[in-house]
Amino acid sequence: MGMATRVPSVSAATLPNHCNKFCRVAPSLPLPVYCSSLRLPSLSLSYSSSLVSLTLTRRNEEGVKRVGRRFSVVAMAASKKSTVLVTGAGGRTGQIVYKKLKERPDQYVARGLVRTEESKQNIGAADDVFVGDIRDAGSIVPAIQGIDALIILTSAVPQIKPGFDPTTGQRPEFCFDDGAYPEQVDWIGQKNQIDAAKAAGVKHIVLVGSMGGTDLNNPLNSLGNGNILVWKRKAEQYLADSGIPYTIIRAGGLQDKEGGLRELIVGKDDELLKTETRTITRSDVAEVCIQALNYEEAKFKAFDLASKPEGAGSATKDFQALFSQITTRF
Repeated sequence: MGMATRVPSVSAATLPNHCNKFCRVAPSLPLPVYCSSLRLPSLSLSYSSSLVSLTLTRRNEEGVKRVGRRFSVVAMAASKKSTVLVTGAGGRTGQIVYKKLKERPDQYVARGLVRTEESKQNIGAADDVFVGDIRDAGSIVPAIQGIDALIILTSAVPQIKPGFDPTTGQRPEFCFDDGAYPEQVDWIGQKNQIDAAKAAGVKHIVLVGSMGGTDLNNPLNSLGNGNILVWKRKAEQYLADSGIPYTIIRAGGLQDKEGGLRELIVGKDDELLKTETRTITRSDVAEVCIQALNYEEAKFKAFDLASKPEGAGSATKDFQALFSQITTRF
């Protein structure tokens, strides 16, 4: 009598976020019943959208175990990739995040949200780039529907007032465009994104802010009388209270330099502003945004982020260890 073994099935209710021993196989995917790598007689396989069960009949017990492992590998390869939306994808940091996601098609399905058709053209005009205004809640819904994670990189941008002459030696004055003040962009616009993501069942939100929010007198708040850090902090608190798993990254001064070369430092409550390590490259911020999607240690965390100068210390490669250092939830 031949021996039979059965691979345990996992229901959708108990399936973990990442694949361990068993993975769900979508009904639309071809099943490896006749795959040449199996080449075993008496193989039957049944499945539904919520579980996978495999029955093998084979006289050689060792052969049964070997095939069970092979099938698990095939199922893992077929597991669902994470769909990630980057808002502010036309900005300098947002473009880097969007590009990095596109370079990892085995892990992510990238989407971008920009405010204008011009911005869409600037980043390649792909079909996965949506045009919408975060101040108009309805306009961003199509971009958010069906995503697994959201990376928020939208921000109000102060402009130098017209007529400024740098040759005078005077400091420039700043203003914000009508309708684009921090209250409208960094508070209402980010609140709209969080609300839409919650309604759509998004599993994780990464929000990029700025260090300095603990000090109402921070010079950034005086730019254009916008109180930009105050409104950013209000949106961060709203996210932390939303119930959605979140990662809040408060970046130091942003540099347009090559990333991946420096040791990253995390802190809290603007302590890093009192040190010499108060800056970080946009590329490193972008990498931390993406890495935060991969580790439970990054969820329900808020932290300041900077880096040591290039050559001081070792470039950060172990992001799980980096996130494990963080204990602050806000």
